[in-house]
Amino acid sequence: MLGVGDTQPTTVLAHLWSSLRPLRRRATGVCALGVFALFVAGGAGAPADAAVTPCGPGIRVRPPRASEPVTAAFGARSYAAGDVASLRISARARTSATLRLFHAGPGRTLRRLGTHAAVVRPARHLRLRASTRRLVVRIGKWPSGLYFALVKTRRGMAAAPFVLRATGRRRTRVAVVLPTNTMAAYNLRDTDRNGYGNTWYADPRVQSVDLRRPVLPGRLPQWPGPFVRWFAHSGYSADFYSDEDLDSVASGRRLASRYNLVVFAGHEEYVTQHVFRMIKRYRDLGGNLAFLSANNFYARVAVSRSRMKCVGRFRDLGEPEAGLIGVQYVDWWRRRYPSRPFVVRSAAAARWLFRGTGLRKGHHFGGRYGIEIDARARSSPRGTRVIAELPSIFGPAKTAQMTYYRTRSGAKVFAAGAMGFGAPQSRGTARMLRNAWAYLRRR
Repeated sequence: MLGVGDTQPTTVLAHLWSSLRPLRRRATGVCALGVFALFVAGGAGAPADAAVTPCGPGIRVRPPRASEPVTAAFGARSYAAGDVASLRISARARTSATLRLFHAGPGRTLRRLGTHAAVVRPARHLRLRASTRRLVVRIGKWPSGLYFALVKTRRGMAAAPFVLRATGRRRTRVAVVLPTNTMAAYNLRDTDRNGYGNTWYADPRVQSVDLRRPVLPGRLPQWPGPFVRWFAHSGYSADFYSDEDLDSVASGRRLASRYNLVVFAGHEEYVTQHVFRMIKRYRDLGGNLAFLSANNFYARVAVSRSRMKCVGRFRDLGEPEAGLIGVQYVDWWRRRYPSRPFVVRSAAAARWLFRGTGLRKGHHFGGRYGIEIDARARSSPRGTRVIAELPSIFGPAKTAQMTYYRTRSGAKVFAAGAMGFGAPQSRGTARMLRNAWAYLRRR
């Protein structure tokens, strides 16, 4: 994500286009929203008198004029087993439809959505009118994870994602946080029909994002499909959290009493002040952290009911993200720089990560890392060591760094430093993911 003033409008448009198209086959990051045709109004940026949000690129972008026979959205972004959810479905004309519920990760490929999923509730047949209706959906006693409803008509379909959070006393010692705030920010739906998406990514006048908007058709925004696919076949168990679920945890001490490890599985770009300080406190109490993507904890947001407002970049507000993660956001690929394999810089910095892989200093692993990158900064904790790098991947002085550090309290913090590490790219990287999970989940 580029901050305002970091680049020219044409470059920002290229960034938005790259973010909105599916990740190319040579990249496995999660910074993809789908294939959309984008047009900058009049070929220029935002008007000079427009109020520019701190997190927006500063230009207005038109979403596509796509036919949408049906849209769907849940009333909340997460539920617990047994909850009665409200699903809002809008149709343009009278039509028949089917409703199915899916668990993302296991199961078959759904190409139009760009994910793997297994049916957890068979088809329910619907008769829709040219209006909006609300359906009652009872959430089953399924494993904690990422789910979605799929409403399908003869002319199209609509997906409505939600996180099934863990409940009860029987919890695992690992929490996985999915980037639901980022998913909402990358949703370019134009709800007020002014010609621009109702998000700071598409209109600098937008100061807040409506979290209840249905997602646009096609591939789901910021969908962590590769990670949930790997997790589904890993044999591991974890408690999945949406960003708002994490925000509801009272304190870092409470989080530390529940979990040995908190995994940020995707592009966790936006978090609240409470989450930032809570995770920092969790670390200070000895809690372990794993950041499997890049550009995490970049900006502070404030969430009130169903709206999310971007306040500003943490580093500009006196709390650089590198002080917690070990690295901070550097740049994006600008539709010029291809993804690459990592180069091992110090196997000794994290012997546990390379155990059983045969990798040594100077060896390469993977092949499709990049898209957005992080690197150490002056604010990185003392003792933050570079494990591997993507040297000069985005040009001179723009190197991605995979890092690891430990605190005096015993906390272990791992950061991938680039997009693509959330799923295996080879046998060696599959072993690395398993090594990281096994090592970091132990206090």
